[in-house]
Amino acid sequence: MEGIFKILIFTDLDGSLLHRDTFKFDEIKNYLRELISKGIFIIPNTSKTEEEILEFNNELGSNLPFISENGAAINGLNLLNSDLPKELILSREKDNLLNMFKNIVPINLQNKCMWVSSMEKKKQSLIFGLNDKKLNLALNRKYTIPFIFDGTKTEKNQLSKIIKKEGLFLQEGGRVINLTDRTNKAKALQVFVRFYKKYQKNVKTIAVGDNYNDLEMLKISDYPCLVFNDEFTLDEIPLNNLIITNKPSPQGWADVIKMALVKINKN
Repeated sequence: MEGIFKILIFTDLDGSLLHRDTFKFDEIKNYLRELISKGIFIIPNTSKTEEEILEFNNELGSNLPFISENGAAINGLNLLNSDLPKELILSREKDNLLNMFKNIVPINLQNKCMWVSSMEKKKQSLIFGLNDKKLNLALNRKYTIPFIFDGTKTEKNQLSKIIKKEGLFLQEGGRVINLTDRTNKAKALQVFVRFYKKYQKNVKTIAVGDNYNDLEMLKISDYPCLVFNDEFTLDEIPLNNLIITNKPSPQGWADVIKMALVKINKN
């Protein structure tokens, strides 16, 4: 079946492919390379920055196409077909978003938003679990603005409602909330596949995630996969065909991919 279909694996990184605390993936590195050698495309689809994903590519030793900053930009479509664009930008730049935010959000709610970029390095390091070079890569954002919300759930819902009217959104991950444009991982996945299908009609998509901001991406994929996260309950995910593992990343990533490939080969 792998010879008939082109298989695209869209994957979150932190907590899905990378270890939740150490961000390592050494134990599955050879498996990733094996998949790539079979002509299967692995496409990081993550809240991470372009520079962070290039660092991941460097550690893997492969030049993977990727989607950065929660669907804000697609890089490397040309690696799948040389006639496709090298980069697609789906978001307005972060300064534009922040100016809009400040113009439409009441001061009392603005004061509840603790922008990570304005914090001391020590606090930034605690929030992201990163130090030095890796922390700088994570902070070098073009399209999204991470913050901590110091308010009630009602206030957060109020904030979300206000900004949504202007085409801005809150994307909640495991560590921070990101202020984003009207982009997300699912929309970027759809754009990616739509471009690729101009040259390759038979495509099967696998999506791997572990958190709330991955759900839309999982829902629109052919084979949605969930890596174990003890903060997540299955009744929050209304998907009948969900592939799950009780192992955390990175081994859990390899487990769900193997199960997805078995399903593809049976269909």
